[in-house]
Amino acid sequence: MNRLNGKTAVITGGATGIGRAAAKRFIEEGAFVFIFGRRQKELDAAVADLGPNARAVKGSVSDEADLDRLYAAVKKERGTLDIVFANAGVGSQLKLGEITAEHIDETFDVNVKGSIFTVQKALPLMGAGGSIILTGSSAGTTGAPAFVFASLNPFKRMADPAEIAAVAAFLASPDSSFMTASEVAVDGGLAQL
Repeated sequence: MNRLNGKTAVITGGATGIGRAAAKRFIEEGAFVFIFGRRQKELDAAVADLGPNARAVKGSVSDEADLDRLYAAVKKERGTLDIVFANAGVGSQLKLGEITAEHIDETFDVNVKGSIFTVQKALPLMGAGGSIILTGSSAGTTGAPAFVFASLNPFKRMADPAEIAAVAAFLASPDSSFMTASEVAVDGGLAQL
């Protein structure tokens, strides 16, 4: 399929897991992808695997200057942007009583401020028909301790990152052209139970 042919995408948290799987799927569907993440070794490995239609920019979504560098690189090489997949996120398995102000600051800086500024700073490069995709978590609605969602969903397993990537590719493609401000649960039915 070439549903994303000629499109330019940015994927935060793109070096591993869901982000890397999405980068692979987007490239398979014709996109040019910039992956953004904090760990250079993982970024280098991802680009080596993804091939010539991938670029890596090291930085954190919690640092506005890093995001500025990311979008400057996109503008310099591609000129415009079609897809933003704000996928970077952090979580903690700490129990109440173990959480510190630093944990709260990191979670808020990455998951909230990072998502907002990832999207906000992309807007000047995006035209009509662009796609903005945000990764979230059912942890806020299910309250499962220590992220043990696999035992709680009907499939009794965790999702393969490629399964999430397939949904992201759909949302980034013209196939979702009449969707806007929609929430799509890709959690094996966990939040629906």
